[in-house]
Amino acid sequence: MPEPTADEREELDWESYGRAVRELAAMVAGDGYRADMVLAIARGGLFCAGSLGYALSVKNIYVMNCEYYTGVGERLPVPVMLPPAVDFVDQTNSKVLIADDVADTGHTLKMVRDFCVGRVGEVRSAVLYEKSHSLVKCDYVWKRTDRWINFPWSTLPPVVTPEQVRQWVLDA
Repeated sequence: MPEPTADEREELDWESYGRAVRELAAMVAGDGYRADMVLAIARGGLFCAGSLGYALSVKNIYVMNCEYYTGVGERLPVPVMLPPAVDFVDQTNSKVLIADDVADTGHTLKMVRDFCVGRVGEVRSAVLYEKSHSLVKCDYVWKRTDRWINFPWSTLPPVVTPEQVRQWVLDA
């Protein structure tokens, strides 16, 4: 898939992100949902989960590491949950708010939600962006778009490339 052009992109800078996540938190709070924990879908969801945790006064932040996208328009056939998995021991009555940056295809969000259902009391989802083709319709969405999204944490190239990391592993 070709790289999206500038006019095909949604731009989110750090200042706009701050406003967006506060508005998203206000939606959750305004709905009366009182999460016992925020569950981040790493990596993009880490930023949202931490910010929502602060805004909603939720200190229990959990992380599920998933891999699906491998590049712009490139993804694995299905999302993969990477270890370690969240252990929901004694959480059968807990309310969980799943946080991610975007519900694009919705496959990763569905995998995480399905993992939670039956292990916790209630599951809801909050995302900054939701695309119309997402198979999961999130409970809380800051903005809907079908454009490619440039997030402030992923716009610049990495300081360390995946190829360098692989080489370090081979050299170890």
